[in-house]
Amino acid sequence: MTSRNIPFYNLRVRLFDPIKRIMDISSSIILIIIFSPILIITSIIIKLTSPGPVIFKQKRVGQNKEFDMYKFRSMRVGDNDKFLKENYPELWKKYKANDWKLSAREDPRITPIGRFIRATSIDEMPQFINVLKGEMSLVGPRAYRDEELKEYAKKYPQTRAYIADIRSVKPGITGPWQVSGRNELPFEKRSKMDSDYIKNRSLREELLIILKTPFAMFSNW
Repeated sequence: MTSRNIPFYNLRVRLFDPIKRIMDISSSIILIIIFSPILIITSIIIKLTSPGPVIFKQKRVGQNKEFDMYKFRSMRVGDNDKFLKENYPELWKKYKANDWKLSAREDPRITPIGRFIRATSIDEMPQFINVLKGEMSLVGPRAYRDEELKEYAKKYPQTRAYIADIRSVKPGITGPWQVSGRNELPFEKRSKMDSDYIKNRSLREELLIILKTPFAMFSNW
């Protein structure tokens, strides 16, 4: 980079966060309005088809602190990890070995409506509230649980620098690997993609990820 370009680069860096925040707020308000019929209908169906709250809250990590992330509840009520471990030991082993992931079809913790809202990403829509509160962004690394990241740091020590990057910023509703068709990548590669995104963020890249997100959602149907 030439010295002539440095002032422009510094200005772009300083403006990135405030412009991104404005984009987050305005886009979230617009999307909540557009999808309000889906939000209402989904809430009613969840309430009618399984006992428990409509909204599921779970502690996640962002900007080196924990916050309550919101989702439409797609699982049975209770300690689901304990339920899986005690009742489906083979699936529990697979769950842990597969970086805390099971397909919706094989996961006994997921309700019938839960399978649909996960496949369509409707379960993520309450996170627009997290974005408005400033806890999340539309685009960012995946929102992980603290214990997940600690487990990954032990299992994949070579990813600790990536994990530090992921912890340092707001997580996103969507992100680079989610729209790349690589949802099944192991954590090592996903965390590197998130770290690369964090180090090279730009408004252009943010917009590209947002534009790709609907196509990625439909591809999961």
